[in-house]
Amino acid sequence: MPSRRDRFDDYVLDAAARLEATCGRAFPAVEFAVEDVPRGPAPWEHREVPLGRLFPATGSRPARIVVYRRPVETRVSDPRDVAALVADIVTEQVAGLLGVSPEELDPGFGD
Repeated sequence: MPSRRDRFDDYVLDAAARLEATCGRAFPAVEFAVEDVPRGPAPWEHREVPLGRLFPATGSRPARIVVYRRPVETRVSDPRDVAALVADIVTEQVAGLLGVSPEELDPGFGD
């Protein structure tokens, strides 16, 4: 039986795969990662605990999207809602990378 951590990783990969299927060739070169907690607020985050972050590409390294497992899990009251929140976070971060609104990538964003 997969662990909670493994299921969370799968939610991130599933959300990315759905977006990639929707975007096709327009899907950017990006790595996805899961970390338990953020290392601290970035200056632009105003002390909010982020659920995910986009790290721009540098040199030969592609952009990187990180989703933070523990803050996401604490934001939902029902564990069955984790996958939907992860999908929204991934959509929001990819939209930021592409410079479009999340609704352009996923008309059901935020539902």
